[in-house]
Amino acid sequence: MYRQMVKIRAFEDQANQLYLSAKMPGLTHMYSGQEAVAVGICEALTDEDRITSTHRGHGHCVAKGAEFRQMFCELLGREEGYCRGKGGSMHIADQAHGNLGANAIVGGSMGIATGAALSAKLQGRDFVTVCFFGDGATAQGLWYEVMNMAALWKLPVIYACENNGYSEYTKTEEIAAGSLTARAEAFGIEAHGVDGQDVLAVNELAQRLVERARHGEGPFFVELDTYRYHGHHVGDINRDYYRSKDEEAEWKERRDPIVNFGKWLEAEGILSADDLVAIGDEIRAEAESAVAYALNAGYPEAGEVDMHVFAGVDHALPYIDGYAKGAGA
Repeated sequence: MYRQMVKIRAFEDQANQLYLSAKMPGLTHMYSGQEAVAVGICEALTDEDRITSTHRGHGHCVAKGAEFRQMFCELLGREEGYCRGKGGSMHIADQAHGNLGANAIVGGSMGIATGAALSAKLQGRDFVTVCFFGDGATAQGLWYEVMNMAALWKLPVIYACENNGYSEYTKTEEIAAGSLTARAEAFGIEAHGVDGQDVLAVNELAQRLVERARHGEGPFFVELDTYRYHGHHVGDINRDYYRSKDEEAEWKERRDPIVNFGKWLEAEGILSADDLVAIGDEIRAEAESAVAYALNAGYPEAGEVDMHVFAGVDHALPYIDGYAKGAGA
């Protein structure tokens, strides 16, 4: 779990530099600071188990087993990316590891996750689906619709709310009235709160809930108290107008999930300080190598633009073009 959290931080550091150096198209949203949430939960899952992600999804992808090379290729629009360069930062999917995809629509994956859980029940399979979303997504009506369905049908789904304190640029308490856990409880869904900076606490709870969901006791809701170190997106640099530098420093210095877990590993005699440094150096070198590879990787052919759009249609452009020119228009 320590290695996985360091991998996420290293990935985000490199992604941030790619944006700042104008080598990566579009925006991206950093996950740094929230690593214990993705890792603590995904370490309790198998490749058969599903997750759905968010616009701030790199951490979930890495924690579920994604590789650096394919991830960076995707961010840079290269054909060796997970979606052949067509998804970019906010639309990465990795079906081999049960990652049904990130989603740029706030709360957009809630229906997908609940549908996946329904398919498990209808097909008699025992995989569990975890739906990651932020505190701001609790304002989306879709969440209440799917919680009602999940509760009625006792679906194997866990709704994991990463409450990082801000809905874009607004404090959570200014956009969310009352308790978030109470909202789930209103549907008869068992709800839990946990320190999202403590990977051991997150993992312990996730293991229990995943096992219970696998045996038909779901759904569940978890609110994870966490914090994003960067702004809402990489271009959100001057944040003084909505949160203070002192607040950011407090979280980084006292509640960093990687630093604190490293201290625990040292105290338990599991790893030494030198071991921790060596892990960090190794993973940073791996990330740098993957970036160099991705920057030199090829772009997809222009003719691929219509691939994976319609099922059973390898290249749909002739059909669309013919339709527009009079074949039914």
